[in-house]
Amino acid sequence: MSHTLDEITSQPECWARVLDELPRHAPALPATGERVAVIGCGTSWFMAQSYAQLREEAGHGLTDVFAASEAKLDRSYDRVLAMTRSGTTTEVLTALGRTRPGTRVTTITAVAGSPAAELSDDVVALPYADERSVVQTRFPTTQLLLLRAHLGLPVDRALADVSRALADPLEPELLGAAQISFLGEGWHVGLANEAALKVREAAAWWTESYSAMEYRHGPIAVAAPGRAVWSLAPVDAGLVRQIEATGAHLRQGGLDPLAELVVVQRLAVELARAAGRDPDRPAHLTRSVVLAG
Repeated sequence: MSHTLDEITSQPECWARVLDELPRHAPALPATGERVAVIGCGTSWFMAQSYAQLREEAGHGLTDVFAASEAKLDRSYDRVLAMTRSGTTTEVLTALGRTRPGTRVTTITAVAGSPAAELSDDVVALPYADERSVVQTRFPTTQLLLLRAHLGLPVDRALADVSRALADPLEPELLGAAQISFLGEGWHVGLANEAALKVREAAAWWTESYSAMEYRHGPIAVAAPGRAVWSLAPVDAGLVRQIEATGAHLRQGGLDPLAELVVVQRLAVELARAAGRDPDRPAHLTRSVVLAG
C-alpha cells in the first residue's frame, strides 16, 4: 500500500479527532463579524476557496481568498488565516511578512513549530493529519471539516458518507476515462479545483475544473465518448441533458461533497498505479515549494 492510499483510508479517524478538538481550536479561528483574508497555495488555496464561500454564505462576515503569491494584505482585515501543511512554503511566508500591523494572524498547519507558525498570533496544529506523501489528502479534508464545524454547519453527513467513499467500487467509466472535467457550485467549486489537481498530481491525467454554470460556456466542447464529467454535487437537469448528449460519462456526486472528494483521491491513486506512476512522489513535485532567494 502506498503512503497516499494509507493516508486516504485514515480520514475517518482524522475527521473524528479534529471534531473532538474543536472546542480547543475555536478561539484561534475567525470570529463572527471579523473581516478575514484566507491564503494558501495549491491544495490549501482550493480549501481556502471553499471555506471563504462557506463563511460568507453562513453570514459570518466578509471573507476574501487569495493565492498566497497574489495576496492583497495591505487592505484592512481583522484577521489573516493561512492554510499550509508544512508551514514552509515561500509564498505563504512572504505574504505573512506583509500583513498590516494590528492584523491578527492564524495559521492552520501540520507542523506546530514551522516558520509560518512562528509568524502567527494563533496556531491550529494538526500533526496527526500530516502526510508522508507529497500529494495532500487527509490534511486538507481534516482542516476543512474543522472549519465547517466551527461555522456551525452540519457535518454528520460527511462523517457518515466517508466510510462509503472508501468502500464503494470505483466506476469503470472513470477508471477508463481519457479526460475528466470536475464541476462544482458555491463552496464545491474549490473542491472541484482540488479534485482536478489531485488526479493531475498523482496520475498526470488530463483534468479540468469549472463552476457548473460556467461549464457550458465553452469547456463542454471537450466532452466526448471515452471522457468523463464528475460533479461534486447534483447538477440541474438541463446541464445533465447537455452532457449526456456529448456521449461523455457523467457522475453526479451523491455523497457529502467532502466525502465525494475522498472518492476522487482513490481514483487518483488507481490511475497512477495503472500508469506506472508513484502517487507518493509525483514527478517534478516536492512536499513544499521553497524558492531560492
